[in-house]
Amino acid sequence: MITTKKLNRENLGLEAKLPIKIVQFGEGNFLRAFVGYAIQELNKKADFGAGIAVVQPIDRGLVKMLNDQDGLYTLFMKGVKKGKEIQDIELISNIVKGVDPYANFNDYLSLAKEEALEFIISNTTEAGISYVSSDTPEMQPPSSFPAKLTLLLHERFKHFNGDSSKGLTIIPCELINHNSETLKEIILQYISDWNLGDDFKSWILENNAFHSTLVDRIVPGYPKDEIEAYNAQLDYSDNLIVAAEAFLLWVIEGGDDLKAKLPFDKTDLDVKIVDDMQPYRTRKVRILNGAHTAMVPFSILYGNKTVKQSVDDAFTGPFIQKAVFNEIIDTLDMDRDELNSFADEIFDRFRNPFIIHNLSSIALNTVSKFTVRVLPSLLGYVKIHNKVPTHLTFAFASLIRFYKGTFNGEALPVQDSEDIVAHFAKIWESNNYAEITKAVLSHEEYWGEDLTQVENLTEAIALALKEIDTNGVEQGFANFSKSF
Repeated sequence: MITTKKLNRENLGLEAKLPIKIVQFGEGNFLRAFVGYAIQELNKKADFGAGIAVVQPIDRGLVKMLNDQDGLYTLFMKGVKKGKEIQDIELISNIVKGVDPYANFNDYLSLAKEEALEFIISNTTEAGISYVSSDTPEMQPPSSFPAKLTLLLHERFKHFNGDSSKGLTIIPCELINHNSETLKEIILQYISDWNLGDDFKSWILENNAFHSTLVDRIVPGYPKDEIEAYNAQLDYSDNLIVAAEAFLLWVIEGGDDLKAKLPFDKTDLDVKIVDDMQPYRTRKVRILNGAHTAMVPFSILYGNKTVKQSVDDAFTGPFIQKAVFNEIIDTLDMDRDELNSFADEIFDRFRNPFIIHNLSSIALNTVSKFTVRVLPSLLGYVKIHNKVPTHLTFAFASLIRFYKGTFNGEALPVQDSEDIVAHFAKIWESNNYAEITKAVLSHEEYWGEDLTQVENLTEAIALALKEIDTNGVEQGFANFSKSF
C-alpha cells in the first residue's frame, strides 16, 4: 500500500508532548528499539510520564529526521519464543525533541535547565566512553561524549545553584565493563583538567547516581531490503522504521532506590535491577557479542551478507559454532551446561527468520568491539591451553584483512574512526604479512597491551593473512587449521 500521509503528532492526533525526564545520548537504531520501547512501556504500564530529549553525539546523525517526524517512529518486533511466533508493531511516541549540539550548542545546554529532568541514558558504542585530552570547556561542543556530559552537568549545577535535589541518575548502556564507573572517572578527570571546582565535584559525587548496565536485544535497524512490506502495514510514511527481535534483557546495577525510580516491576519487560550484574555481563558479552564481532569480518570476506546466512552456511556456521562452544565457553568460569544452554538460545536468535541482520550494520568500530568482546576469550584460551585458539585467531586475522578496505576487487564496509582507518591503510602499504601483523598487534592503543608478546600469535595471524589472500577464506582456513 502506497501512502503519503506524513508521520507527525498532528496527523496522528497524539496528545501533547511529555515533560523532558530523560536526556538520551544517541539516536541510533539500538537505543530507539531498546530504551525508547522500555520507557514507552513504563509510561503505559506505570504512568511514568517520561519524555525523552535525544542528543546526537556525533556530527552526523538522525536528529533532523527525528524532528521532521516529531520524534515519532515505528518499532517492529519479531521473533520465535518457545515455538510461538511473536510479531508486534509499536509506534514509539516518547521522544519530545532531538538536539544536535553541533548545530545549536545553546539548545543542547538548555537541556540542563529542565525542571523535570531525572535521568541520563546513553549508548555511544564502546568507543564513546573515552577520555579525549584535547577536549576543552570552550569547545561547542567538545568531541567526546563524557566531555559533552560534563558540560551539561556543570550547566545544571550552576543553573540550580548546586541544589542537591537536582542531581541526576546516569545510566550508560555502552558495552564496556563497569561502564558507569568509567564514565564517572572521566567526568572527574575533566572537572580537574578544566578547573570546574571542588563544589561541582562534590555535587557530582554526592548528588548524582551512576549505574552500570548490561543491554541485550538484537536490533538490525532499518529494514531496507524489506521496506515495502513494512510500509504496507502502516497508514503513514515513516523514514525511521526500526526492526528488532522480540527478546529484550536490561540488567542494571542498583538497589531499592533505583527500583523505586524505575518501576519496571509494573511492566512485563525483563529488566533486572540487581546488586551485581557481572555474571550476566560476562556471559552475554563473551558469547552473544563475541560471536557477533568475531563473525563479521570473517563472514563478510567469505561472501555472506547477514547473520542468519552466516550461522546457516555449511562452512561459516560450524566455524562460528566451534568458536563459541569450543573456544569462548571454554574460558568462562561458569556452569558449563548453563553456558551451553545460553549459547543454544543465542544461535536460535541468530537464526530468527523474521530478522534480516546485515553484517555491515554491526561492523561499526570493530577494533574496539573486538578488544572488549573477543580478545579476552582469545587470551584466556591461550592461558588455559598454552596455544592459540584456531577459530578466534583466524577471526582476528580476518579483522586485520577486513580493515584493508577491499577484497577481491570489492570495497568492504569498514566503519571506524578516521585515524584507525588511516592507520590500517598505512600498515597495509607493506607487502609483508609478518610486518603487517607485527604493526597491528604491537599497537597497544587498540588492544591494551602488546599482543606480539603472546606466544605464536604473530606467526599464526601472519600465516592466516597469507592463506586468506592466497587461497580465500574457506580453503585458507582449512590450510591454516592444519598448522594451528
